[in-house]
Amino acid sequence: MKTGKMIAALMTLALVFFNPMANAEPSATLKVGQPAPDFNLPDQNGKTHALADFRGKWLALYFYVKDDTLGCTEQACRFRVDIHELAELGAQVVGVSVDDSTSHALFAKKYNLPFPLLADSTGETAARYHSLRGDGSPGNLAKRNTFLIDPQGRIAKIYLSASPSRNSAEVIEDLKRLQGP
Repeated sequence: MKTGKMIAALMTLALVFFNPMANAEPSATLKVGQPAPDFNLPDQNGKTHALADFRGKWLALYFYVKDDTLGCTEQACRFRVDIHELAELGAQVVGVSVDDSTSHALFAKKYNLPFPLLADSTGETAARYHSLRGDGSPGNLAKRNTFLIDPQGRIAKIYLSASPSRNSAEVIEDLKRLQGP
């Protein structure tokens, strides 16, 4: 009987430990219309960028999991292909992951990415944007979320679990809609 209780207790612990919902983040999210959280991060060339640098412009701030992985490469390359149309709409593109600047430099060079990739190596910025997987300890990754930020620094659109193949096109469609005729 003692063995049965121990097995039951271990099974309960296993269910709690391995259940993704038991370890899920709180449901707190950012909302459209609220000020975008500030950031101050280095890019692949060592230049520091802050949210204030983009004041007066639209900003597609996209968080991605890891440099040079399949989905992240597709997403970055789609933004690269669409960069001129985004610029015509007054938007700039900035990618953010927890990879370091050296990794970003290699990734940007390999795929000729013409926009900054910010190194959020501590995960603090991703956490402020509710785009960090895990508890902030080393080894966490960013979630694939994108935030369209208006020229006043407010969140205009949020794309949770953004599609690598559609994210750039969705941003373009929404920019056109938000800017009107």
